[in-house]
Amino acid sequence: MAALDTWHDGATKAAIVDFVEHAVTEISPEDRVAVFDNDGTLWVEKPAYIQLDFLVRRLAEQAAADPSLRSNPAYAAAASGDLAWFGNAVTQHYNGDDSSLKTLVGAILSAYAGLKVEEHADRVKAFFDSATHPTLKRPYLACGYTPMIELLRYLEANGFTNYVVSGGGRDFMRPVTRSIYGVPPERVVGSSVGLDFVDGHLVTTNRPEFLDDGPVKPVRIWGRTGRRPIFAAGNSNGDIEMLQFTVAGPGPALALLVRHDDAEREFGYTAGAERALELADAHGWTVASMRDDWTRIFD
Repeated sequence: MAALDTWHDGATKAAIVDFVEHAVTEISPEDRVAVFDNDGTLWVEKPAYIQLDFLVRRLAEQAAADPSLRSNPAYAAAASGDLAWFGNAVTQHYNGDDSSLKTLVGAILSAYAGLKVEEHADRVKAFFDSATHPTLKRPYLACGYTPMIELLRYLEANGFTNYVVSGGGRDFMRPVTRSIYGVPPERVVGSSVGLDFVDGHLVTTNRPEFLDDGPVKPVRIWGRTGRRPIFAAGNSNGDIEMLQFTVAGPGPALALLVRHDDAEREFGYTAGAERALELADAHGWTVASMRDDWTRIFD
């Protein structure tokens, strides 16, 4: 078995290793399904989601071309570089207030409508080829959490099939998940817009298809895998139902919640994760402290 070298010896690492050892002897390989949230679980999500940076650049372009769009708060925030507005909209959503999120979603849906799916993928790749994190000053491709990537490899070495299950856009993640995580595009489950088939091509629309968050995550996992996962990792209130679905099965299962408590090496925050942390404490979910459990955060 591969070692978790970037995890400190302690209760969290021991819980993961003990679970995997039991799973190897008690669960057949085809049922060793592991699901991972992406933003804040596998890669950095502050001061704003990486995908928001990608989208904000597009909204700013649109607002520059059509100043009337700035009457919409999402376009106004993009034009002024107010990334905090976007982060706050998502945090409010996780706390039950969708007023700003509805405005944001409307703008997002129109941002890249009318592109062939391959053209959209090319724009995503071009973004990742050049974009860097605004405060960490690292390429976004180097903003994956080394201990979590090591955990993916550890599970894989022990017969698990890993899926990325995120509220982020499916077609934003797919071009890079193999290179960052070793997870191929067919094992990426995320939010999506509707597609139209036009003259031999799939073309993006401004119609929402799925917002892969909260109770939708278990539904989408089942739709993609036909199995209940036995391992799940998340970091926010939007991952609660995915974690609950995982541990409600009859056999060995582990729910892992990443706690952002390392302001020195990454960021320190609990906003948007309050209920998840309460449930982790109440139900005995395993909590990974970035400060206490990880020897380093980035490669």
